[in-house]
Amino acid sequence: MAAAGIYAHESAFLDCYVQLGVAGDRVVSVSFPEEPPEDARDDHPLFDRVDAYLDGAADDFDDVAVGLTVPTDQRGVLEAVRSVPYGDRITVDTLLTMVPGRDPDSEEDRQLARTALAENPVPLFVPDHRVRNAPSGAPDRVLRRLRDLES
Repeated sequence: MAAAGIYAHESAFLDCYVQLGVAGDRVVSVSFPEEPPEDARDDHPLFDRVDAYLDGAADDFDDVAVGLTVPTDQRGVLEAVRSVPYGDRITVDTLLTMVPGRDPDSEEDRQLARTALAENPVPLFVPDHRVRNAPSGAPDRVLRRLRDLES
């Protein structure tokens, strides 16, 4: 894994940059700015895989180490999202059946899942775009492109 820091790589497909925040051996943030910060580096090895994915190569990124700095109850939801295969779409209710101790009939649990998805710090590597009719940690314009890519 590359050194800790901020990395940014331009994506023509997304019409913005893909920015990674890396700490130790883990990706702790993914964002999609119009312009990268001045101190961002562009040499992270994950960018080759991201480019291939955005060119249509199936990739679940399930081997990418992520650091989820979210509350424990949200972490369970986001970890379950990582098991949704490339090209699949599930509902929030289906997602909740994949999270131990959560009930898809509970409005509180559905709200927890929606909050976890909206606050996802590493969209792309925790593919919240595979949960239909749900929010994402990515901006709407990126979310739509990612959903279209895997349709």
